[in-house]
Amino acid sequence: MVLKSADPRGPADSADPAGVVQAVTAGVVRLVTGNLTPQERERTLDALADLYAEQTHVRHPLAPLGDQPMRSRAELRAHFAAAPSQEAGIRSFASTDMVVHRTADPEIVIAEFAYAVGTDRGAFTVPCIFVVRVHDGRIVESRDYADPLTFARALGQLPALADALTAENAPPTAETRS
Repeated sequence: MVLKSADPRGPADSADPAGVVQAVTAGVVRLVTGNLTPQERERTLDALADLYAEQTHVRHPLAPLGDQPMRSRAELRAHFAAAPSQEAGIRSFASTDMVVHRTADPEIVIAEFAYAVGTDRGAFTVPCIFVVRVHDGRIVESRDYADPLTFARALGQLPALADALTAENAPPTAETRS
């Protein structure tokens, strides 16, 4: 079964894995573009973290500086709190073209979508695929595949990323060996 997020009826219920994934992307969009008061931002961060089980396993396998699994709501809340905002030059940010594929396991869905990002540097489309397991209405496991280079380009972070990758592969010097 395929569920398109454009369906005006929305997900069947909040415990449905497709609905949970849609709630995550909607929360991220709200966080990035919401022009939120500090109280609204805190509520949004709490709501996003609450979509995950207390003990979870979230990975970003394409992270260019290494995948750092997040295993708790607190780690996920901190991850979401570090999301870019309008101060980073973002003019628009939306989740688009979501298609959720159901699998033989009713707890697992595969969501294909894109983040459409408008910044001071132009318009960018970041393709994403999330493979998500939802149990009792909360995400217990997720592998989030998103194009990190397009995100870096959109946010003007490509030179910093290149520097970090270069430094990571640099041979040790006398100073770094001691």
